[in-house]
Amino acid sequence: MFKYTFLSTIALLFCATSFAQESSNDDDLLAIYDTIKNKKGEILKEVQITGNQQKNASVIKSGIKPMDLPQSVQVISGAVIEQQQSIRLSDVIKNANGVYVGSARGGAQESFWSRGYDMSANNIFKNGFRFNSGSMPEVSSLEKVEILKGGSALLFGNVAPGGILNMVTKTPQFKFGGEASMQAGSYNFYKPSIDLYGPLSNTIAFRINGSYENSESFRDVATRERYYVNPSFLFKLSPKTDITIQGDYLNDDWTPDFGTGMIGTTIADVPRDAYLGARWSNGKTTQATTTLLLNHQFNNNWRLSFNASFQDYQRASEGTERIQPAADGNWNRPLGKNKAVEQIYANQISLQGNFNTGKIKHQLFTGIDTEKSFADAYTYVFSPNIYDTINIFDPSTYENIDELPIPLSELTRIVKTETNRYGIYAQDLISITNKFKVLAGLRYTIQEAKPVTYNPTTTVEADKVVPGAVKNDRAFSPKVGLIYQPNKTISLFSSYSNSFTPNTGGVTIFNEPIKPSIIDQFEAGVKKEFFKGILSTNLTVYQIVNSNLVQTAEFDADGNVNTNPQVRELSGETTSKGVELDIIVKPSDAFNILAGYSYNDMRFTKTSGLDGSFIEGDRVARTPAHTANLSFFYTLQSGTLKGLSVGAIGNYIGNRVAGWNNQYDTDSPGGIWEREIPLEGYTTIDFSLGYNWDKFSILCKLSNITDELNYTVHENYSVNPIAPRQFLTSLRYKF
Repeated sequence: MFKYTFLSTIALLFCATSFAQESSNDDDLLAIYDTIKNKKGEILKEVQITGNQQKNASVIKSGIKPMDLPQSVQVISGAVIEQQQSIRLSDVIKNANGVYVGSARGGAQESFWSRGYDMSANNIFKNGFRFNSGSMPEVSSLEKVEILKGGSALLFGNVAPGGILNMVTKTPQFKFGGEASMQAGSYNFYKPSIDLYGPLSNTIAFRINGSYENSESFRDVATRERYYVNPSFLFKLSPKTDITIQGDYLNDDWTPDFGTGMIGTTIADVPRDAYLGARWSNGKTTQATTTLLLNHQFNNNWRLSFNASFQDYQRASEGTERIQPAADGNWNRPLGKNKAVEQIYANQISLQGNFNTGKIKHQLFTGIDTEKSFADAYTYVFSPNIYDTINIFDPSTYENIDELPIPLSELTRIVKTETNRYGIYAQDLISITNKFKVLAGLRYTIQEAKPVTYNPTTTVEADKVVPGAVKNDRAFSPKVGLIYQPNKTISLFSSYSNSFTPNTGGVTIFNEPIKPSIIDQFEAGVKKEFFKGILSTNLTVYQIVNSNLVQTAEFDADGNVNTNPQVRELSGETTSKGVELDIIVKPSDAFNILAGYSYNDMRFTKTSGLDGSFIEGDRVARTPAHTANLSFFYTLQSGTLKGLSVGAIGNYIGNRVAGWNNQYDTDSPGGIWEREIPLEGYTTIDFSLGYNWDKFSILCKLSNITDELNYTVHENYSVNPIAPRQFLTSLRYKF
C-alpha cells in the first residue's frame, strides 16, 4: 500500500515540476510562491530560503559542484539525524534512496547494499578513510552522512560499483556552544550524550562529544552497553593553512543474537522475542581512529591537502550460533568463538586547481593515496562442539533452565594478512562552454595481499607457519562523463566508469590466483533545481555489468571436464540495471521533505550451467526490486504553538530472496540445489512529536507504528526480526 501511495505522491510532485518548467524562469515561480495567502487573506511576505545541503558534500573530494557531477549524491544532515532521533546507522539510511540493510549478522554489525552490491566490505568510509564495518558505528557524533551513488573507483580505489557511504564527524568551531541530551525509551534504553565546542585561543578550537548507552532489547536476554568519546582540535596556522586532528574510541559490549532460525528455506515460526542462544553468549567490539587533515590554500585557484589516518579494530565473540534446527524443531546448539583484529594505516595527498586554456576552463583534481592493513583472523574449536539440544518450538527447553558452564575453547589457527594498496589518479572537469562540460579521469591501482597461516597446535615444525600465495592485482579505473546544462538550474549527464573487485577464492586451471573482475558501469540522468534550490530533483538510470564473474571452470588444463569447484574462471556475468529518483524540499531550516524511489534488477545473465554454477536469469540474493522513502519534519515558527514540531518517515523494502542463490546440482531434485529464502516486502512508519522552548527541547518518537514483522537474513543462519513498535524520547539542552 505504501509503495503505491508513494508513487502517486512522486507523480504529483513531477506534475508540479513539469508545470514549473513551463514557466519562464524560477524568479516567476518565486513571485507566485511569495504571494501565497493565509486563511485571513494576508500575504505571506517572509520566506526563508536555504536550499539543500548537497553543495557541501565532502565525499566528492574534488570540490566539483553537485550539478557538475555526472552521478548522484545525497547528504543526510545532522539536523535530520537529530530530528529523527537516529540511534543506529540503519536509522539514518532510511533516508537514502536505494540503500538498505542487507543483514544484521549475529547482532554485531549491519551490512548495507546499493544497486545490488554489498557496500560493507570496502565502500564504507569515515572522514574520507576506509572504515572497518564490522562494528555498529556511533551516530551521535555525526555531522552528516554522505552517499555517492555509482562508480567511485577513480577517487576511492577498490570499491564495489554500487556507491560510497561516508560518515563525517562534527568538527571544532571558533564559538562556544554545545548541548547535553538524554534519550530513554522502550526496553530500558538509556543514552546520555554531550557535545561541547569552542575556542582555546584565536588560532585553536576544540570539540569533544561523547555518549553512553545501556539497553536491553525486544529480544529476550540480548543487551548492549557501549561508550564513545570523540575529541578534535582545529589549528589555524595561518589564514591559508589549517590542521584538524580528530580521534574517537568506541567500546561496545553486546549479546550475539542469531535470531529466530531457519528450517530448510522457511523462517521458523517462533515468537519475535524468543532468544535461542545460550544466555552466557557474549561479544565485545572496540574501535579507535585517529585522523589528521591538513589543508593549504595557495590562492583562490589552488589548494593542497594532506590527510593521514590510523584505525585499530577488534571484535571477539563466543556462544551458540547458526540456528539451523531439524523439521521438528530439535536443534543441537553448536558452539562458536570468533576473533578479528585489524589495523589500517592510510595517507592521502591531493592537489586541486582551477585554470584556463584559452576559453576552456579546467577544474583539476589529482593525488596519490596509500593504505596498509594488517588483518588477523583467529579460529577456535570446542571439544565437543555441541553445547546441548533444545527444541525451538518448546520454550521450556531453553528458557529459565540451568545452563552448563561456558565451555573451554582452543586456538587452532591464526591467518594474518598484510594488504598494501597504492593508487594514483587525476581527473579534470573541462568546461568547453558554460553549457557543455566533460569530466574525464584515470586511476591506476596496485593491490597486494600476503597471507600467512599460523597453526599453534601442530607438532610438525614446518606446518607451524605456512606462507600463502601472494596475490598481486593491478587495474586501471577510467571515468568519463558528459554534462549539458541549458541553464544554471538543470543538468543532464551521462557517464561511463569501471571498477575492479579482487577474487580471493579458488585458482585457475593453471593453479594461479584468479585475476580481479572488471565491472563496467553506465549512468545517465537529469538534475533540476526549482525556486533557487528550495526543491531539488534527481532522476538517474544505470546499468552495471560484471562480465568477469568467477564461476566453476568447464574444463581443466588437460581439456577434460572439470569436477573440482575450486578450479574457476572468469566466464560468468551479472547485470544490474535500474532507475532512482530523489526529491528534496527545504524551504527553511524549520521544514524539510526527503523522498526517493529506486528500482533495481540484478540477475545472473551468463552462467556455465555446471554443477555449482548459478542459475541464469535468477535474481541475485538480497536485492529487492523496489525501495522507497518519504519523510518530513516541520517546526512551527510563530503563534501560540510556536516551537511545536512534527515529523514522520516511511521506508519501504520490496520483495527479495535471502539465503544463498540456487545452484545447479545433478544430485538434487530437478537438478537444482534450492537455497533461496523468499521474503515479502514491508513498510515501516515512524512518527515524532516535539516541542522547543528557549534552550530546551523534547522530542518523542513512536517507531514502526504498525508493528510490522519482517526479517534481515545473513545467508541462512542469522535470521533477525526487525524491531517491533517502540517508544523513544529525547530531552535536550543547548548551551
